Amino acid sequence: MESKNTAKTADCGCDPYLLSLVETTQGQETTVRKSSKTGLLLASLTGGAAIILSAVCFPFVSPALRRVVLPYVPASTQQVENVMKALAKSHAGGRKLIDLGSGDGRIVLAAGQRGFQSHGVELNTVLVLYSKLTAWRNRITNASFSRQDLFKVDYTKYNNIVIFGVEEMMPELEQLFERSLKSSSQVIACRFPLPNWKPSHVIGEGIDTVWVYEV
Repeated sequence: MESKNTAKTADCGCDPYLLSLVETTQGQETTVRKSSKTGLLLASLTGGAAIILSAVCFPFVSPALRRVVLPYVPASTQQVENVMKALAKSHAGGRKLIDLGSGDGRIVLAAGQRGFQSHGVELNTVLVLYSKLTAWRNRITNASFSRQDLFKVDYTKYNNIVIFGVEEMMPELEQLFERSLKSSSQVIACRFPLPNWKPSHVIGEGIDTVWVYEV
């Protein structure tokens, strides 16, 4: 094999040392090109995965960047039952309900199945879409959902207001209700009560407690 290479070198009249340098350089360039293509492919895949992950996670993270945070904590079966009991005893002047921070929509859907014209507002786009899909699959036509800030809702349209709030936001919500609710309305507060209002009755205990306020 060596004699053949030597013969080729002699035939072309090239310096064997220079020829070996050229061959080595060409081999390195080929390796670099292959590495560059592999690197670009990996970078593209990594970047694409990061964009997809950001798009999926943003709806869950974005509420935490706002002034008032309503974390997504699904209502337990007992909590839903307690809210339904409160609605059954309601003296509100109508059967229109709004759920503030409706999450996966289970309160709105349960109320819709009981004949209430129910609407849920939620900042998380993914949860809004999920709730709409669930309503469609279960053919609950009187339940609707929208992505909306609860401080920008027209509360005069509703007689029953359900809120799964956090303790820090209840004073501000109380002030909002004092300004916005019409008479013959009912507020159902879950997990945390309104700080200054006196409930007409309380249902359940522990984290499943429901405070009912007549306006």
